[in-house]
Amino acid sequence: MKKLILIFSIFAFISCSDDFLEIPLEDRTPAEEFFVSAEDATQAVNAIYNHQLDWLTSAFAHLAITQITSDDSDKGSNPGDAAFLNDFSNFTFNSSAFVLNDYWTGQFRGINLANQVLTNVPDIEMDESLKERLLAEAKFFRAYHYFNLVRTFGGVPIYEGLPEDGIYNLPRNTKEEVYVLIVRDLQEASQVLPASYGPDQLGRVTQGAAKGILAKVLMYRQEWSQVLQLTQEVMGMGYSLYDDYYELFRWQNEFNSEIIFSIQSTADGNCEATSQYGQVQGVRDQFGWGFNSPSEDLAAAYEENDLRRDATILFVGETTPEGDLITAGNNPANPTRYNQKIYISSENYRRNNCAENADSNIVILRYAEILLINAEANLELGNYDAALESLNEVRDRADLDDLEFESEQQLRNAIWQERRVELAQEGDRFFDLVRQGRAAEVFQALGKQFTPGVNEIFPIPANQISLSNNVLTQNPGY
Repeated sequence: MKKLILIFSIFAFISCSDDFLEIPLEDRTPAEEFFVSAEDATQAVNAIYNHQLDWLTSAFAHLAITQITSDDSDKGSNPGDAAFLNDFSNFTFNSSAFVLNDYWTGQFRGINLANQVLTNVPDIEMDESLKERLLAEAKFFRAYHYFNLVRTFGGVPIYEGLPEDGIYNLPRNTKEEVYVLIVRDLQEASQVLPASYGPDQLGRVTQGAAKGILAKVLMYRQEWSQVLQLTQEVMGMGYSLYDDYYELFRWQNEFNSEIIFSIQSTADGNCEATSQYGQVQGVRDQFGWGFNSPSEDLAAAYEENDLRRDATILFVGETTPEGDLITAGNNPANPTRYNQKIYISSENYRRNNCAENADSNIVILRYAEILLINAEANLELGNYDAALESLNEVRDRADLDDLEFESEQQLRNAIWQERRVELAQEGDRFFDLVRQGRAAEVFQALGKQFTPGVNEIFPIPANQISLSNNVLTQNPGY
């Protein structure tokens, strides 16, 4: 099947510099001659997809915040390489950390791209059904980026379009106001997006993705009745657990029955539609840079005979099913564990001479998570048998015995534990512990310098506060 090939649109606000750290001015508008045809509209939306592959949205900043802060991951690589990431592992970072500024910039750049579409495409004379679908895709991504921001920083400025007065220096909205925008965008997108696409459009956002992400957002808001309804709707849309958990993550199976939405990266053609997500995590001295090493604590979290352990963690000294002996260069300074979910065999890891593991997609939502969200919603609504049914469906795929429970809290703990081992290395563990109210307990037990009431969210980047002339305010404790 043909993969969705993503093209950068030529906008005045997109930098042409080779420096990936360059931050474009947020108040630039697209060239006036653009946004006049259906092709322009499609390219503008494709640019949003392509932005998901950017360094700022898929590499160090993404991994530092979503993975290395958690108990599932260590910094990785060798001790002296990118030592600043240790601050994220230990919660000793401050607002001057450039990684935080990178993450903020990457997310708001995606919002800017979405707002370019939402402001300009409505005036284009083109097929109305295509126009509505493209606008729905832009709303999905605006909501997705705001969800990333609100979980990370709390309340942030809301931009619902391109301000007519040209003023982009806005104060922070409240967390609640940001969630209102996210929910509205996802609801509106889900009413328009198709359930599926033809083979030449695979990888685009679907109705299932919008409803599934909305269910996840509302899980954070503990709006359990709506979460239950949405997960039931997604469960009726034809998705299913992929039989083989290991093969689920191989790039050759990227459009399998379980993947509801993922960021598509490809080593086809001239390597333009690739990210460094897989490269920075690949086995050091063999397949990549070796960052985001699965922790010993994660390795110990799996039940005996849980096949997901060996499918998630690549251990030095093992031979993969594809026949690669993992040696990590026999360097004792290197990690002994790597993220196997991004692993690509030696036969294909530099396909077409692109970056290592360039075919590694970033999984955003899959059916197993929908089942676990459904289980949690049923639990909180008192539907214990239904909760256990969804939970055990996930466990069955891992060849584990069905669970029974003696108390509501025991079942809740089992669902939370299942989220950890099922979704390990997929970017949710830190945020899960925060929303569950367990972050301080878990992190302090591991010796991390986590301060309750402070480290549940990250500091607003000092650079952004300075650029705003102090219109942006800092989070408490920073």
